[in-house]
Amino acid sequence: MERPRLPELVAHRGFAARYPENTLPALEAAVSAGARFVEVDVQLSSDGEPVLFHDRTLERMCGVKGRVHESTLAELGGLPCAERGRFGEQFAAVRIARLADLVALLRAHAQVFAFVEIKRAAIEQFGAGRVLEIVAPLLEPVRARTALISFSLPFLALARAESRFALGAVFDTWKESEAPEARALAAEYVFCDVDGLPEAGSLLLGKTKLAVYEVADPARALALAARGVDLVETFAIGEMLGALRGLEGRVG
Repeated sequence: MERPRLPELVAHRGFAARYPENTLPALEAAVSAGARFVEVDVQLSSDGEPVLFHDRTLERMCGVKGRVHESTLAELGGLPCAERGRFGEQFAAVRIARLADLVALLRAHAQVFAFVEIKRAAIEQFGAGRVLEIVAPLLEPVRARTALISFSLPFLALARAESRFALGAVFDTWKESEAPEARALAAEYVFCDVDGLPEAGSLLLGKTKLAVYEVADPARALALAARGVDLVETFAIGEMLGALRGLEGRVG
């Protein structure tokens, strides 16, 4: 039997199917499950400290009103990041992770590569230059195993000019990735919403690696890989890794 082309799997916000997303337990669980790639979201506190957080508001994850950039790091550190809507009180002791926590995890696990998404909320509040000034030095010790990714092409263009990080441009649709300003960036990675892809045809991008989000179906992941997708983001990293390993064992 011909061996299928297997995609690399990316732990989307850590093992987010089973733990509050972007938290240290979610990231540690993803690595323990065998993830070689993780993806996190970064915003800045009011005192300019980078933390791992996706949403524009604190309500879903922390159960309070307000935004990340409206609170100091100390104030954010007092909030449970428990995602009670899914997990109840199971993770009441979990707190918002810092970017420094991700760096420590990468230093402890030399096999892991991180995609660090700089959220537009942070860029809008602090400016692209200031965000890069804060984030890049923190990540420098693990730069070889880190890519800065963002929906903001201006931020990525600045990062290309002023840093040595690999870059990833994030899009909702495949058509956006074909725009002249997107192609001019020549990012090492392109991320696209799986529902924004063309329905058929090759998705090969030459030297640029293509990642898609969000996929929890192993069969769909394999179909995407057959079309040229290199990386598949999934909240269910443990289940997906198990399914693909099982498939590889049957055809090996």
